[in-house]
Amino acid sequence: MGRKSTKENKNIYQLSREAVELTREAAAQQMTFISSDRIEKIENEKSYPHPDEILAMADCYKNPSLCNYYCSHECPIGQEYIPEVTAKDLSVITLEMLSTLNTLSKERDKLIDIAADGKVTEDEIPDFMRIKDKLEDMSLSIESLKLWVENTIASGEIDGGLLEK
Repeated sequence: MGRKSTKENKNIYQLSREAVELTREAAAQQMTFISSDRIEKIENEKSYPHPDEILAMADCYKNPSLCNYYCSHECPIGQEYIPEVTAKDLSVITLEMLSTLNTLSKERDKLIDIAADGKVTEDEIPDFMRIKDKLEDMSLSIESLKLWVENTIASGEIDGGLLEK
């Protein structure tokens, strides 16, 4: 049986493992291809995790948000292109999404006018950028909803098989 960590500044990987009450050894047994020594190096930030290790940890620790964290914080490509998605309540996600949809509905005609000639002119840039920002808000709301679904499945609150096509 492993000892309980007294480390103060634990990273997300250690916190996620401890949240499901697994020792490094027990986690390594469940993940099979990641040793407890490798888990320790990742948790103590002596080594960066690989994408396949993140996928295994996310599954083993029942924490799908580890994937987004890795992509948005540690992957050089993801840091450039992937926004951090934070877990939110379904009601908050829904209200944010509806608010953005309402705004985009009002901006629809403006976007049509901008796009009609196939180019964005200098005088259209402020409107175009405002609409682009709202579309990014919608994209983030969609990613939050996906994360909520993944977390809800991982926690066993809903059966993921029921959501498949």
